Amino acid sequence: MPDLEEEKLTYHLSELRKTILAIIVSLIVLFPLGYFLAPYCIDLLIQRSFSNNTLTLNFFSPMEVFLINLKIGFVIAFIIGFPFIIYKIWNFLLPALYEKEKKFLKTAVICSTFLFIFGAAMCVAFVLPLIIKFSMSFATENIKPILGISNFVGLSGWLMLAFGLMFQFPIAIYFLVKFDIVSVEALKSKRPYIVVILLFIAAVVTPPDVVSQLLLFVPTYLLFEVGLLFASVSSKNLLK
Repeated sequence: MPDLEEEKLTYHLSELRKTILAIIVSLIVLFPLGYFLAPYCIDLLIQRSFSNNTLTLNFFSPMEVFLINLKIGFVIAFIIGFPFIIYKIWNFLLPALYEKEKKFLKTAVICSTFLFIFGAAMCVAFVLPLIIKFSMSFATENIKPILGISNFVGLSGWLMLAFGLMFQFPIAIYFLVKFDIVSVEALKSKRPYIVVILLFIAAVVTPPDVVSQLLLFVPTYLLFEVGLLFASVSSKNLLK
Protein backbone atom coordinates (compact mmCIF):
# COMPACT_ATOMS: atom_id res chain seq x y z
CA MET A 1 0.00 0.00 0.00
CA PRO A 2 2.74 2.55 0.83
CA ASP A 3 4.37 1.64 -2.50
CA LEU A 4 1.14 2.48 -4.32
CA GLU A 5 0.90 5.84 -2.58
CA GLU A 6 4.52 6.53 -3.39
CA GLU A 7 3.92 5.68 -7.05
CA LYS A 8 0.95 8.05 -7.15
CA LEU A 9 3.02 10.83 -5.60
CA THR A 10 5.85 10.21 -8.07
CA TYR A 11 3.40 10.27 -10.97
CA HIS A 12 1.80 13.55 -9.83
CA LEU A 13 5.20 15.16 -9.31
CA SER A 14 6.24 14.02 -12.79
CA GLU A 15 3.05 15.50 -14.30
CA LEU A 16 3.60 18.72 -12.38
CA ARG A 17 7.15 18.92 -13.73
CA LYS A 18 5.88 18.39 -17.30
CA THR A 19 3.21 21.07 -16.83
CA ILE A 20 5.67 23.64 -15.48
CA LEU A 21 8.18 22.81 -18.21
CA ALA A 22 5.53 23.19 -20.94
CA ILE A 23 4.50 26.59 -19.56
CA ILE A 24 8.13 27.79 -19.38
CA VAL A 25 8.83 26.61 -22.94
CA SER A 26 5.69 28.35 -24.23
CA LEU A 27 6.80 31.63 -22.61
CA ILE A 28 10.30 31.29 -24.08
CA VAL A 29 8.86 30.66 -27.56
CA LEU A 30 6.47 33.64 -27.32
CA PHE A 31 8.95 36.02 -25.71
CA PRO A 32 10.57 37.29 -28.99
CA LEU A 33 7.12 38.32 -30.24
CA GLY A 34 6.37 39.98 -26.91
CA TYR A 35 9.68 41.86 -27.01
CA PHE A 36 8.96 43.05 -30.55
CA LEU A 37 5.51 44.36 -29.50
CA ALA A 38 6.76 45.88 -26.21
CA PRO A 39 7.60 49.42 -27.51
CA TYR A 40 4.18 49.73 -29.19
CA CYS A 41 2.43 48.61 -26.00
CA ILE A 42 4.44 51.08 -23.91
CA ASP A 43 3.43 53.92 -26.26
CA LEU A 44 -0.20 52.82 -26.00
CA LEU A 45 -0.03 52.76 -22.19
CA ILE A 46 1.49 56.23 -22.09
CA GLN A 47 -1.04 57.70 -24.53
CA ARG A 48 -3.93 56.16 -22.62
CA SER A 49 -2.72 57.10 -19.13
CA PHE A 50 -1.48 60.62 -19.88
CA SER A 51 -4.05 61.71 -22.46
CA ASN A 52 -4.89 64.89 -20.54
CA ASN A 53 -1.38 65.68 -19.30
CA THR A 54 1.70 67.21 -20.88
CA LEU A 55 4.07 65.18 -18.73
CA THR A 56 6.86 63.12 -20.23
CA LEU A 57 8.41 60.03 -18.74
CA ASN A 58 12.11 59.86 -18.00
CA PHE A 59 14.72 57.13 -17.72
CA PHE A 60 17.71 57.43 -15.41
CA SER A 61 20.16 54.74 -16.53
CA PRO A 62 21.47 53.64 -19.95
CA MET A 63 19.96 50.13 -19.79
CA GLU A 64 16.67 51.07 -18.13
CA VAL A 65 14.52 51.16 -21.27
CA PHE A 66 16.02 47.89 -22.51
CA LEU A 67 15.17 46.16 -19.23
CA ILE A 68 11.67 47.63 -19.35
CA ASN A 69 11.15 46.19 -22.83
CA LEU A 70 12.23 42.79 -21.47
CA LYS A 71 9.67 42.99 -18.65
CA ILE A 72 6.84 44.12 -20.91
CA GLY A 73 7.85 41.47 -23.44
CA PHE A 74 7.38 38.84 -20.76
CA VAL A 75 3.95 40.24 -19.82
CA ILE A 76 2.87 40.22 -23.47
CA ALA A 77 4.16 36.65 -23.90
CA PHE A 78 2.17 35.64 -20.82
CA ILE A 79 -1.01 37.28 -22.17
CA ILE A 80 -0.63 35.69 -25.62
CA GLY A 81 0.13 32.29 -24.14
CA PHE A 82 -2.53 32.49 -21.44
CA PRO A 83 -5.02 30.11 -23.15
CA PHE A 84 -2.33 27.41 -23.34
CA ILE A 85 -1.07 28.13 -19.81
CA ILE A 86 -4.52 27.96 -18.21
CA TYR A 87 -5.34 24.82 -20.18
CA LYS A 88 -2.18 23.08 -18.91
CA ILE A 89 -2.93 24.11 -15.34
CA TRP A 90 -6.54 22.90 -15.39
CA ASN A 91 -5.52 19.75 -17.24
CA PHE A 92 -3.05 18.97 -14.45
CA LEU A 93 -5.52 19.72 -11.67
CA LEU A 94 -8.32 17.69 -13.28
CA PRO A 95 -6.68 14.68 -14.99
CA ALA A 96 -9.47 12.12 -14.64
CA LEU A 97 -12.09 13.80 -16.78
CA TYR A 98 -14.94 12.27 -18.73
CA GLU A 99 -15.43 13.29 -22.35
CA LYS A 100 -18.25 15.69 -21.43
CA GLU A 101 -16.08 17.32 -18.78
CA LYS A 102 -13.18 17.66 -21.24
CA LYS A 103 -15.48 19.59 -23.59
CA PHE A 104 -16.52 21.73 -20.65
CA LEU A 105 -12.85 22.33 -19.85
CA LYS A 106 -12.33 23.76 -23.35
CA THR A 107 -15.24 26.14 -22.78
CA ALA A 108 -13.78 27.11 -19.41
CA VAL A 109 -10.41 27.89 -21.05
CA ILE A 110 -12.14 30.20 -23.55
CA CYS A 111 -14.08 31.95 -20.78
CA SER A 112 -10.96 32.19 -18.63
CA THR A 113 -9.00 33.75 -21.49
CA PHE A 114 -11.79 36.26 -22.14
CA LEU A 115 -11.90 37.22 -18.45
CA PHE A 116 -8.12 37.64 -18.33
CA ILE A 117 -8.09 39.90 -21.40
CA PHE A 118 -11.13 41.80 -20.11
CA GLY A 119 -9.45 42.36 -16.74
CA ALA A 120 -6.20 43.59 -18.33
CA ALA A 121 -8.13 45.82 -20.77
CA MET A 122 -10.20 47.28 -17.94
CA CYS A 123 -6.97 48.11 -16.14
CA VAL A 124 -5.55 49.93 -19.17
CA ALA A 125 -8.80 51.69 -20.09
CA PHE A 126 -9.97 52.87 -16.67
CA VAL A 127 -7.72 52.00 -13.74
CA LEU A 128 -4.35 53.35 -14.95
CA PRO A 129 -5.74 56.75 -16.03
CA LEU A 130 -7.54 57.10 -12.68
CA ILE A 131 -4.39 56.22 -10.72
CA ILE A 132 -2.29 58.70 -12.73
CA LYS A 133 -4.93 61.40 -12.33
CA PHE A 134 -5.10 60.70 -8.60
CA SER A 135 -1.32 60.91 -8.23
CA MET A 136 -1.18 64.15 -10.28
CA SER A 137 -3.69 65.75 -7.90
CA PHE A 138 -0.92 66.06 -5.27
CA ALA A 139 1.16 68.36 -7.49
CA THR A 140 1.48 72.01 -6.40
CA GLU A 141 3.44 75.05 -7.54
CA ASN A 142 6.34 73.90 -5.39
CA ILE A 143 5.92 70.15 -5.98
CA LYS A 144 6.31 69.07 -9.59
CA PRO A 145 6.07 65.42 -10.66
CA ILE A 146 8.99 63.85 -12.50
CA LEU A 147 7.91 60.34 -13.42
CA GLY A 148 10.27 57.53 -14.31
CA ILE A 149 9.42 55.16 -17.15
CA SER A 150 10.50 52.18 -15.07
CA ASN A 151 8.08 52.90 -12.23
CA PHE A 152 5.20 53.59 -14.58
CA VAL A 153 5.70 50.51 -16.76
CA GLY A 154 6.32 48.30 -13.72
CA LEU A 155 3.09 49.54 -12.17
CA SER A 156 1.18 49.05 -15.43
CA GLY A 157 2.44 45.51 -16.04
CA TRP A 158 1.86 44.40 -12.47
CA LEU A 159 -1.67 45.82 -12.39
CA MET A 160 -2.57 44.25 -15.74
CA LEU A 161 -1.46 40.83 -14.51
CA ALA A 162 -3.23 41.35 -11.18
CA PHE A 163 -6.53 42.33 -12.81
CA GLY A 164 -6.30 39.53 -15.38
CA LEU A 165 -5.64 36.88 -12.72
CA MET A 166 -8.17 38.19 -10.21
CA PHE A 167 -10.84 38.12 -12.92
CA GLN A 168 -10.46 34.33 -12.94
CA PHE A 169 -12.58 34.20 -9.79
CA PRO A 170 -15.87 33.11 -11.42
CA ILE A 171 -14.16 30.19 -13.18
CA ALA A 172 -12.44 29.09 -9.97
CA ILE A 173 -15.68 29.29 -7.97
CA TYR A 174 -17.57 27.34 -10.62
CA PHE A 175 -14.99 24.57 -10.69
CA LEU A 176 -14.84 24.30 -6.89
CA VAL A 177 -18.61 23.78 -6.75
CA LYS A 178 -18.91 21.62 -9.87
CA PHE A 179 -16.35 19.10 -8.64
CA ASP A 180 -17.75 19.05 -5.08
CA ILE A 181 -14.64 20.57 -3.50
CA VAL A 182 -16.83 23.10 -1.70
CA SER A 183 -20.57 23.72 -1.62
CA VAL A 184 -22.46 26.86 -2.60
CA GLU A 185 -23.90 27.08 0.92
CA ALA A 186 -20.41 26.98 2.42
CA LEU A 187 -19.22 29.79 0.15
CA LYS A 188 -22.27 31.89 0.97
CA SER A 189 -21.72 31.42 4.70
CA LYS A 190 -18.07 32.46 4.34
CA ARG A 191 -18.78 35.75 2.53
CA PRO A 192 -17.31 37.96 5.32
CA TYR A 193 -14.06 35.96 5.27
CA ILE A 194 -13.91 36.10 1.48
CA VAL A 195 -14.33 39.89 1.58
CA VAL A 196 -11.40 40.15 4.00
CA ILE A 197 -9.26 37.84 1.85
CA LEU A 198 -10.04 39.81 -1.31
CA LEU A 199 -9.23 43.09 0.43
CA PHE A 200 -5.95 41.61 1.61
CA ILE A 201 -5.05 40.36 -1.87
CA ALA A 202 -5.98 43.71 -3.40
CA ALA A 203 -3.77 45.47 -0.87
CA VAL A 204 -0.83 43.16 -1.64
CA VAL A 205 -0.93 43.22 -5.45
CA THR A 206 -1.69 46.94 -5.93
CA PRO A 207 0.20 50.12 -4.98
CA PRO A 208 -0.28 51.30 -1.38
CA ASP A 209 -3.23 53.58 -2.07
CA VAL A 210 -6.92 53.09 -1.39
CA VAL A 211 -8.01 54.03 -4.93
CA SER A 212 -6.22 51.22 -6.78
CA GLN A 213 -7.09 48.72 -4.04
CA LEU A 214 -10.80 49.48 -4.31
CA LEU A 215 -10.63 49.46 -8.11
CA LEU A 216 -9.39 45.87 -7.93
CA PHE A 217 -11.50 44.70 -4.98
CA VAL A 218 -14.93 45.88 -6.20
CA PRO A 219 -15.00 44.13 -9.62
CA THR A 220 -13.34 41.03 -8.14
CA TYR A 221 -16.02 40.73 -5.47
CA LEU A 222 -18.76 41.27 -8.07
CA LEU A 223 -17.20 38.50 -10.18
CA PHE A 224 -17.17 36.26 -7.10
CA GLU A 225 -20.91 36.82 -6.78
CA VAL A 226 -21.36 36.10 -10.50
CA GLY A 227 -19.41 32.85 -10.17
CA LEU A 228 -21.45 31.92 -7.11
CA LEU A 229 -24.68 32.59 -9.01
CA PHE A 230 -23.66 30.42 -11.97
CA ALA A 231 -22.46 27.66 -9.64
CA SER A 232 -25.72 27.80 -7.70
CA VAL A 233 -27.84 27.57 -10.87
CA SER A 234 -25.68 24.72 -12.19
CA SER A 235 -25.90 22.73 -8.96
CA LYS A 236 -29.70 23.12 -8.89
CA ASN A 237 -29.96 21.87 -12.47
CA LEU A 238 -27.86 18.82 -11.61
CA LEU A 239 -30.24 17.96 -8.77
CA LYS A 240 -33.30 17.99 -11.05
